[in-house]
Amino acid sequence: MSAPRLRRVAVLVLDGAKPLDVGIPAQVFSTRGSMPYEVRVCGAAPGLVAGGDGLSYHVAHGLEALEWAESVFVPGYRHPDRDDPPPAVVDALCAAHARGARLAAISTGAFALAATGLLDGRRATTHWHYTRALAAKYPKVRVDENVLFVDEGRMLTSAGAASGIDLCLHVLRGDLGVAASNHTARRLVAAPYRSGGQAQYVPRSLPEPVGERFAATREWALHRLDGPLTVRTLARHAAVSPRTFSRRFVEDTGYTPMQWVLRARVDLARELLERSGHSVERIAAETGLGTGANLRAHFQQILGTTPSEYRRTFAKGE
Repeated sequence: MSAPRLRRVAVLVLDGAKPLDVGIPAQVFSTRGSMPYEVRVCGAAPGLVAGGDGLSYHVAHGLEALEWAESVFVPGYRHPDRDDPPPAVVDALCAAHARGARLAAISTGAFALAATGLLDGRRATTHWHYTRALAAKYPKVRVDENVLFVDEGRMLTSAGAASGIDLCLHVLRGDLGVAASNHTARRLVAAPYRSGGQAQYVPRSLPEPVGERFAATREWALHRLDGPLTVRTLARHAAVSPRTFSRRFVEDTGYTPMQWVLRARVDLARELLERSGHSVERIAAETGLGTGANLRAHFQQILGTTPSEYRRTFAKGE
């Protein structure tokens, strides 16, 4: 019997490439009996590629590997918001896609895919630290900051580095089935599926304010989250009318006052879940969210997970 045809995977290493991002697809799709893949690690040209975090890479292949590949993975790289990929890389990615190749980005590799225009009108994600930068630089891309990865058919993107594992396992499930994906997850000592999205890994749900007009009122509110807070109450503290307060608050934070209060309460609930053994009902009462059902609903809406899953992931050795 002839050996099964190997599926062809290229890992495109750009200047400033992050080591974990490079290693994930190279290891997941390694050629072995249970994994019918051939992997070629390539760059804009063969030779040495300067990486991020003190590492460099010697790649054996140039962009001709993208002509050969059926799947192309683009690992994340440093300074994606200001360093564009070389035109030859953009052209090679477009040509690979036109031939029918699957393009997948890990973390900030999404910027390289966005530079091709192929993400225009599509959903995509990237590391939470860069979601706003991606949306600002490529406004035609529909950036989803809450998910671990996005599958748009032959265009896939993932969040921060470790979510590259989630993306690669998802690709394996589609290529070879659940059993192969689970086998690989065990080999990597990784979860076959992870609960929730990347929103739960962002340190704070509250956005950084653009302006500081109501900084004192926001600080005042943070110490009173367990009590009733309304637009009228907040406006009274700020000594302006509710209408003026609401309009200027959105200008400062990007959220309405009550959206901001809700996110502040969720952040406080996250802290209590991490640092205390309090019940969900007690935490809901102490954060002004009312009931455990309300807390669960808002956690799902804002963080994409449940309080119990969040506690299981982040609790400090209770």
